[in-house]
Amino acid sequence: MATPPTAPSRSELLGTIMREHRESLVSYAEKMLGDHGLAEDIAQEAIIRAWRNIDRLLGMDGSVRGWLFTVTRHLVIDWVRKPHARREVVGVTYNDPVSRTDATAAVHDVMVARPLLQRLSAEHRAVLVHIYLCDRSIQETAGILGVPAGTVKSRHHNALRKLRGTVRPEAA
Repeated sequence: MATPPTAPSRSELLGTIMREHRESLVSYAEKMLGDHGLAEDIAQEAIIRAWRNIDRLLGMDGSVRGWLFTVTRHLVIDWVRKPHARREVVGVTYNDPVSRTDATAAVHDVMVARPLLQRLSAEHRAVLVHIYLCDRSIQETAGILGVPAGTVKSRHHNALRKLRGTVRPEAA
């Protein structure tokens, strides 16, 4: 008598997703975005979401591949809708009042910022680096650091509070 097929385990399903679908997801996202590096990031986020929803995928009647492509499509749409994806606005000129062309100003900023960041815990420093230096959102930072968005918000708030207590405004 043949044994009935068993449902794949969580790790087996994730391995299958990585082996069988990753390249297709990257290709799909790249066709929509025209950027291979960004497409890889989008595919990785889709796989992370699959991992987070693995129990749901194990019990799903439909196609896991279809679910992955739907998630990838939604991630691409979300990326395109973000303000940073819109690089130009016709008829609008933007002049950054804070931009500096002097290299000594950039060196000065690094000399001031580095000691301040070193005063923070690694967790608080990582949040500030991702949000301000890498220009990431709270959600993106949470995904990268593997913590809830609320934790990122809390660390962000506490880090800025500590820095405000450290830096005294210069007297005018």
